Parts: sequence; C-alpha cells; structure tokens
Amino acid sequence: MSLNDTSTEKTTLLEWGLINWRRNIIYIGFIAIFIIFSITLHDKGFLDPTNLLNIIRQTAMIAVMAIAMTFVLSCGEIDLSVGAVAGLTSVTVAMAIDAGGMIFGIGIGIATGIAVGVFNGLLTTKIGIPSFLTTLAMMGIAKGVAMWISDTAAVPIIEPSYSWLFGGGSIGIIPVLAIWMLVLGILGHFTLKRTGFGRRVLATGGGEQAARYSGINTNAIKFKVLVLSSCAAALAGMLYAGRLQSGRFQLGEGDELSVIAAAVLGGTSLFGGYGTVIGTIVGALMIGLINNGLILMGLEFSQQLIARGGIIILAVALSQKRS
Repeated sequence: MSLNDTSTEKTTLLEWGLINWRRNIIYIGFIAIFIIFSITLHDKGFLDPTNLLNIIRQTAMIAVMAIAMTFVLSCGEIDLSVGAVAGLTSVTVAMAIDAGGMIFGIGIGIATGIAVGVFNGLLTTKIGIPSFLTTLAMMGIAKGVAMWISDTAAVPIIEPSYSWLFGGGSIGIIPVLAIWMLVLGILGHFTLKRTGFGRRVLATGGGEQAARYSGINTNAIKFKVLVLSSCAAALAGMLYAGRLQSGRFQLGEGDELSVIAAAVLGGTSLFGGYGTVIGTIVGALMIGLINNGLILMGLEFSQQLIARGGIIILAVALSQKRS
C-alpha cells in the first residue's frame, strides 16, 4: 500500500468518524445531561420514578408530533400549524364525545386531522403556496376556530374509558402515553428507513428535481407528509384531552417550536434529504429532561428560557454540521 493510499484511508476513516460522532451527538448529549442532573439534583427527586415517568408523560405529545415532523422536514417542507391543530382537535373531540360518545369523538378527532392536512396539502402542492406560509395561516385559522366553537371555555370530558386510553391510563407503572410514543416511534422508524414511501420522502427532500426525473411524484409525497403531520397533531390533541380530561384551545399552544426543535435536535435536516425518527424521539425526551431539570433547579422562568435555548442551540449546531 502506498503512502497516498494510507493517507486517503485515514482521511476517509476520520471523515466517517466525524459524521457518525455528529449524528450521535444527541445520544451523547442526552446521557451527559441525564448524568449531570442525576448528580446535581439527586436530593430534589430527579431520579424518583414518579418524576421520570412524568417527564415521559409531559413529552409524549411533543414526540408524537415530532415523529411526523421528521417526515415533513425530510421531505423539504415544514408544518407550523401542529400546535394549533392539537388544540382544535382537543376541543372538537371533547364536544363530539359529549354529543355522541367515545367512538364518535375519536372519529371526529381523526376527521379534524385529515381535513386540516388535506387543506394544507392542496394549498401547497396544487396552488404552489410554500408550506411555511400555508401552515402559518392554518395556525391562526385552527386557533380561531377552536376559540370560536368553544367560546374560549374548557370543554370537559367525563368519559373514563377515553381518558384512560388517550393519556390518563397506565399498564402497571407504564403510562399509556409511553406506549403510544413507543408504538408510533417503531412504525415511523420502519416506514422512513425500510419502505418505498420513506425512500421517496428522503429522495424528494434530497433533490426534488432529481426525484421527479427518477419517476417520483414529489407533489403526492409532499401532500401525504402534510396530511400525516396534521393527523399526528390531531392525535396529540386527543392525548392532551384524555390526559387533562378536557378540550381547550390553549392546548398545544407554542408546541410547533418544540416539535421542530426535537426533530432537528435529533439530527433531521432542516433542508431535507435526511431524517431519523429514533433521534427525534430522543430529542423530544432531551427537551423534556432539560425542562424538568431546570425547574427542579429552581431557576426563574426567564433563566429557564435562556438556559434551555442555549443548550438546544449548541446541540443542534453540533448535530447539523456535516462538513
């Protein structure tokens, strides 16, 4: 082997090492933050099983929406309406359960997600409005409709079966919310990495023109991921309603930023072409971990915002750099 060949091999190994290190920074960071909080907050109940399970409960809805957001971002699009759609769905489900029972309520919740997704998808793919603007407008529409139909008041849910199944129940010590997150995470990972649909999503985000030349209907892919995102947001709204036993327009407010941050923090590219569902779930859990730890530290809300923002920016900067 020549000197040049050896040099090239070392360079290649170094490049792969850097890429793998950056793509795995979320896992390294999660473990590091967990250890730091475990040591510094051991006397404040951080490691108490109840506290750890609460982190999962508080994070599950973000993770559910972030799984779908991984597909949207990987496709080169974005959805800013997820938080508002979650709030709207919580209200429509609560009202429907009151009017027609649990099954009717679940059906209305699913229909809400599909209707919003179709609207977003058609405006983006058929009219050509960028998804950023389409979903930004939908954010306001969904919140306005939720406020209007609920008269800005909470709508109670008195159906115990619904509350158990969608957020409030546990199987042993395992929260139902954790099961929802795990099952959807497995389905999302398999779909993105192991199916033709997932490969077409990544190809569309990696280079739309090239994807079209290879026979992929990129508009159809974009339409499907936007519908998927809205349906995931609707499910999150149903989980919010079940956990809190009521529908409120405020539920999900501001979640779109946490959802996008979780996906990007996990390694999904904002520019399309690459996504990881497992990383996204860890990213969502990491955000929940940081929120919980900063609260236990006794920081003021303004200080929590500064610390949380700084940690997320650092982690995203490290995980997103590819060169």
